Amino acid sequence: MHVLETDEVVPRESVQAWLDRHVPELGGGSLEVEKIGRGRSNLTFRLTREAGHAVLRRPPMGEIPETAHDMLREHRVLAALADTEVRCPRPLAVCEDPAVIGVPFYVMEEVPGRVIREEAPDELDEPARRRVGERLVDALAELHRVDYRAAGLGDLGRPDGYTARQVRRWSKQWEVMATRELPDVEAVGDWLATNVPADGPSAIVHGDFKLDNVVVSDPPEPDVVAILDWEMATLGDPLADLGYLLVFWPQPGEGHLAGLPQPTTAPGFPTRQELVERYEAATGLATRELTFYRTLALWKLAVLTEGLYKRYLAGHADSEWFGVLEHAVPEMAAQARGWCGA
Repeated sequence: MHVLETDEVVPRESVQAWLDRHVPELGGGSLEVEKIGRGRSNLTFRLTREAGHAVLRRPPMGEIPETAHDMLREHRVLAALADTEVRCPRPLAVCEDPAVIGVPFYVMEEVPGRVIREEAPDELDEPARRRVGERLVDALAELHRVDYRAAGLGDLGRPDGYTARQVRRWSKQWEVMATRELPDVEAVGDWLATNVPADGPSAIVHGDFKLDNVVVSDPPEPDVVAILDWEMATLGDPLADLGYLLVFWPQPGEGHLAGLPQPTTAPGFPTRQELVERYEAATGLATRELTFYRTLALWKLAVLTEGLYKRYLAGHADSEWFGVLEHAVPEMAAQARGWCGA
């Protein structure tokens, strides 16, 4: 497998010239580019110049599903949310010209803080962990309370029939992304198609809302200060975001699911039920059929990560981590089938 060099993905001289014209607040001088985060799809880089830092987002290398990594769309969402209560980075500039680095990209502010990944940091004691979990739900509720029409995002998606379309869309994605026969994926897809809930209230759906997609400020009173990775944002059923968050919220004593982070198994984090109750109180929405939404989220994740595994097999991945998906995808599909009883 060819491991991509940073300059292959973000050509420094081209980006430096573009920044001179479009992001002068970073100052001049030489540009330093550093890959950050562990995103397995879109790629994120810290840009450093004499006046400070910014962050560049670009699509992955190699084959990608249609529309899944649309940088122009992601920039549009961030720009529209900049004047709302939603916690997100401020976009600085967008490049639609593929001549600069080969694909569209955008640059946004860097929000200070940390991203909690595989383990809860030692500096976060049990009260701080509870606070992070509560603030995470608050941030999701703030997003779902946004009047998306007033924000200029009324045409971001089609909320009517969103959940049924999700099942159809990801079933088709499986046909494209599958590298092997996995009967559990097929069985769960069939169960979801016959158990789609009726449409409820619509909202901006983040599509990838979880603990390691937010920036957390430092103790002693940590807060969620920015939601990251908006590539999947659309209009739809807000319970899809809640179900997705619950997939990534294992509790102490629960088994490990390969490929997924496990920091919330540490003592102190709220339980899934406490997250649901806080969400209901913050939004006024009655949660319903959460088994469906949680199953849908894990099934979609299995399909998506099979696509990442396909890129790995084709030599388009930049990390050996992708190799764990050989076993992680079947485990996800089996767990989803167990949840729904398909």
